[in-house]
Amino acid sequence: MKKELLSSAALMMAVTPVLAKAKQKPQQPNIIFIMCDDMGYGDLGCYGQKYISTPCLDQMAAQGMLFTQAYAGAPVSAPSRASLMTGQHTGHTEVRGNKEYWPKAAKVMYGENEDFAVVGQHPYDPNHIILPEIMKQAGYTTGMFGKWAGGYEGSASTPDKRGVDEFYGYICQFQAHAYYPNFLNSYSKAAGDTEVKREVMEENIKYPMVGKDYFKRTQYSADMIHQKAMEWIGKQDGRQPFFGILTYTLPHAELAQPEDSLFESYKKRFFWDRTWGGEEPSRYHPSEHVHAQFAAMINRLDTYVGEVLALLKAKGLDENTIVIFTSDNGPHEEGGADPEFFGRDGKLRGLKRQCYEGGIRVPFIVRWPGHVAEGQKEDQQIAFYDVMPTFCELAGVKGFPKKYLNGNDDTFDGISFVPTLIDKGEQMQHEYLFWEFNETDQFGVRMGDWKMVVKKGIPSLYNLATDIHEDNDIAAEHPEIVEQMVEIIKKEHRNSDLFPITMPK
Repeated sequence: MKKELLSSAALMMAVTPVLAKAKQKPQQPNIIFIMCDDMGYGDLGCYGQKYISTPCLDQMAAQGMLFTQAYAGAPVSAPSRASLMTGQHTGHTEVRGNKEYWPKAAKVMYGENEDFAVVGQHPYDPNHIILPEIMKQAGYTTGMFGKWAGGYEGSASTPDKRGVDEFYGYICQFQAHAYYPNFLNSYSKAAGDTEVKREVMEENIKYPMVGKDYFKRTQYSADMIHQKAMEWIGKQDGRQPFFGILTYTLPHAELAQPEDSLFESYKKRFFWDRTWGGEEPSRYHPSEHVHAQFAAMINRLDTYVGEVLALLKAKGLDENTIVIFTSDNGPHEEGGADPEFFGRDGKLRGLKRQCYEGGIRVPFIVRWPGHVAEGQKEDQQIAFYDVMPTFCELAGVKGFPKKYLNGNDDTFDGISFVPTLIDKGEQMQHEYLFWEFNETDQFGVRMGDWKMVVKKGIPSLYNLATDIHEDNDIAAEHPEIVEQMVEIIKKEHRNSDLFPITMPK
């Protein structure tokens, strides 16, 4: 029988004794940033989802602030995470796409399973400081659990080299396509590790990576990553502030998980469900009951978040811990997923890999008892590159951004939204928000309610105040607005030989 999800209480007892009340200096709050993978704007009950149960995240929103105009850093994983980690938009970041390094690597064997000797994506610029490094300098202990996607194994940008004290998960986002992998990556400064290593999934490699026997594997990475995150949180005693980045891989394809009671409940709900045949080159295995799989994966993720919040409360840490939940980009239709059925883009146009609203507008929930007002919906426009200055302000970091600029060409693009969170002081506003994504040859610019999407050099203009679905291109009617926004693109884009893109005409 497949392993059931542990209850919050069971997980807490498994990882640490519950402290009566932790004490910590209030001026440096603990920070937990939870980012899931490919969840659309409308995938949660609190954002209008009707088919999937998300009670923990709905309660988190009721106890905190729900942003209605929050944006990912990019419409796909690696550059979106780069924007978060660097405080830069994708016109300035080193990483602007999912550039892979594993296809040319040698092969190694895990049992009878062939895998790649080096895995991972293009590394973050080692000369530009990233978020965990700043938090370390501010006195925080740091942990990251889930997907890295900021450099390949052995590169200059792996968690051990970039300010992370404890890491467990996937270095490589391609490896993360499989929920029952041959190995995961780990690093523990406390345990004396000198670099990121591989942990072989000994039970998994007894069975092949392809074919029906793949599903005989029992080491489900999403559960394992979550349990490691819980263990790390369980070790925190309030004496040193902690900064945790939980980059859960759910609900990204493949559509796979343990056949436990959670999954069974959705199989009954979607009794008419369909199957999907798989896509071996992408490591997306065939899937049965695809709607039930997807819904249960989001429900499972919701349970993880509930367990994190429960553990913080049990340890007496929740009042001095700010918890943020979001997604790395919009919804996907890979691996058999069916975003149209769930209406999970929240009535927005576009999916992952597109600069329309559906590809970049994401759920964003903030909970901080006693500081962030309960049950508030907030329409402040924010983007991932605003997270770095926000955390710096919360942590009491002085001199940002000048303190961390590395030469005249180095930049930070974000604005702190702390005044919005705590309703104190004047909130600065972006003149515009910016995205570029070379794999689909697109730019996106938002200026107030004006939104421009450029595809292969051709601009289209929309007014989001009256056309949230971006159906009516009014570029011909407002050439002066188009010209102004084209100038923004020319100003913000820096040429990248690795990620070429067509400039607007």
